Amino acid sequence: MTLAAARPRSRAHVVEQLPMRNPDAGSTAVMTRRGWWLVALNFLLPGSAQVVAGNRRLGRFGLGATLAMWTILVLAGLGALLMPSGLFALATGSFIPDFLSWFRPLPLTLVQIALIGYVVLWIVLTVDTLRLVRLVKVGPLSRVAMAIVSVALLVVSGSGAAWAAQAAGTTRDAFAELFAESAPVVPPSDGYYNILLLGADSGEGRDSMRFDSISVVSINADTGATTITGIPRDMPHFPFAAGPMQDKYPDGHTGYANATCGWGSGINQLRTEVEVCQDGNKLYPKAKAEGSEPGIEATKDAAEGIMGIQIPYYVLIDMKGFADLIDALGGVDIDVKERLPKGGPAYDGQPVDDWAFGWVEPGQQHMDGDTAQWYARSRYTTSDFDRMRRQRELQEAILAQTTPQNVLTHFQEVAAAGTNIVETDLPQGLIAPTLVNLALKAKDQPVGTLELTPAGGVDEFDPDYAQVQKMVHDKLHPATETEAPSS
Repeated sequence: MTLAAARPRSRAHVVEQLPMRNPDAGSTAVMTRRGWWLVALNFLLPGSAQVVAGNRRLGRFGLGATLAMWTILVLAGLGALLMPSGLFALATGSFIPDFLSWFRPLPLTLVQIALIGYVVLWIVLTVDTLRLVRLVKVGPLSRVAMAIVSVALLVVSGSGAAWAAQAAGTTRDAFAELFAESAPVVPPSDGYYNILLLGADSGEGRDSMRFDSISVVSINADTGATTITGIPRDMPHFPFAAGPMQDKYPDGHTGYANATCGWGSGINQLRTEVEVCQDGNKLYPKAKAEGSEPGIEATKDAAEGIMGIQIPYYVLIDMKGFADLIDALGGVDIDVKERLPKGGPAYDGQPVDDWAFGWVEPGQQHMDGDTAQWYARSRYTTSDFDRMRRQRELQEAILAQTTPQNVLTHFQEVAAAGTNIVETDLPQGLIAPTLVNLALKAKDQPVGTLELTPAGGVDEFDPDYAQVQKMVHDKLHPATETEAPSS
């Protein structure tokens, strides 16, 4: 048999054995069927189309990248289920010691680079797959359909990786912006991490924000059980913990009596007093370097003096942007007990119907941010103590409804709102894994509350601070049956 006679049989044999790599290009049916297989392989296992029909080196690289990405996703999923706080600590780099804190953004930066690189690789593989399909050889209808389907599948799959890359960058930036990078981690005090929670309104015409909402969040360092203690903003003549304000007011706060620094001795006047009418930087020279402010440090000292506990950290929420956070979470469910007006009177005694521009109606409501904000702020037809109760209800509802799924669904909006309205000196090294782990434990437990108001047994005009401190201690350290006194 001659060599020329052997060639056709050899080529036919190759086509028969490797139809994907060496197809019968003269058969439209064969090329169409092969084209759909390549499109499917490129979507299901990027790189496999090149291994079976194109550049094997590119295919092996694509397959390796795909398998590596799947492995990372599986490990991340297992970590989220079994060790969520550890996964968060690993991602944010909070496990890195303070003297190497500049490396903390590195893990999420590497994740972001890898995801972006994978999206680019997927685009390259898709374009190469369409080249391997040889669209001119397939049927006319399939020719258009394959191109459209390939691009659509690329958008579906690539957009997921692109979103994950953006989320990684947002998490990195928000974590670095919100939490103090090198602030020291203070051990729990008497079994609790105590955080001063402040709500303030930076409205126009104010020299300094006054605290409209003052409370202390106490988190049990073992169980995660959370207690919120509400401090009335007009609580008078309070003592200070040891420090510069106690030196100024050894017998309790007396305050100023002028329009600039406030009237009376309410605790919500402290920020204006310290930052506008006194040299706060001399009173608290380290405050700004540690991510705080003199007025906030003075309020910490006051809350410590009132409650008799150590409060090393604060979180300040600016009510001006509070509505954005509620909207970012998709709203909040509240059972409204009474009709509340939106707005405030131009002068004392003005009838409510003349100034209210809307109402928060009673009943079960799913509130948007604006309604929730007025629910927390409305006070002109009720007392400050009623407003404290509503603010506490709102805090509890937000905690209860802020699930991982909810945050993930609205992740970009939540992160943007958080960095715009929240200030804190919580250190990065405390957030993960410690507070993240405790927050997960707390989700299965009711939030305890303690209101230092007349309804709670505290005289609003002349509080007995020894009694207040005992109330706080008993709330945080309830007696067990074995400790209870016998009758």
